[in-house]
Amino acid sequence: MSQDWAMRLDHVSYAVPASHLGDEVQRLGASAGGIFRDGGRHPRFGTRNFVLPLAGGSYLEVVATLDHPASDRAPFGQAVKYRAERGGGWMAWVLAVDDIASAEQRLGRPAVDGMRHRPDGVDLTWKQLGVKDVMEDPQVPFFVQWLSPAEHHPSVGAEDLPRIERLEIGGDAGSVNDFLGTSLDSIEGVTIDFVDDEPGLVAVHLATRFGSVRLD
Repeated sequence: MSQDWAMRLDHVSYAVPASHLGDEVQRLGASAGGIFRDGGRHPRFGTRNFVLPLAGGSYLEVVATLDHPASDRAPFGQAVKYRAERGGGWMAWVLAVDDIASAEQRLGRPAVDGMRHRPDGVDLTWKQLGVKDVMEDPQVPFFVQWLSPAEHHPSVGAEDLPRIERLEIGGDAGSVNDFLGTSLDSIEGVTIDFVDDEPGLVAVHLATRFGSVRLD
């Protein structure tokens, strides 16, 4: 049965080995024409990230695991480690919802609490759900519901550019529609092209001050 629930692109996640974190942040920042911020640590997931705020209320994160047991226990840490150990690259695309209860009902399990300590002293909090589904089927997104005030969202401070234009996803639109219980056309803030490739997020196209840039 189709569900009518508001979803918007929140962020895209690029996983790397911890030893490559600085290099990838510099490479992607130079390509996008933007400056990453130290996003801090996810103590419950055993990971840390750097964040590039993007126009339109979204952001790009580069994430790596910490030498911490949580990275082996938490699904998000497991997903980051799995992608990083295979050379790194795009791990997931993430949709924000105002009320994650619809996703909980659809997937049949509760969301988990997320928290990140930022270097500026702000603690970000949210609920997330669907990382296990991404590990099983990388073409699908996972979901977040932000609990922190809107002024603390990682996209705050973005300029007019860079901005996500579209996503390339290896997979099948019908399968993703079935997972969401609604049409991809209902997702705000992104155009999605499905391509003949390995399942998962293949590339992110950005509008930048240099013109259109494809990050793969």
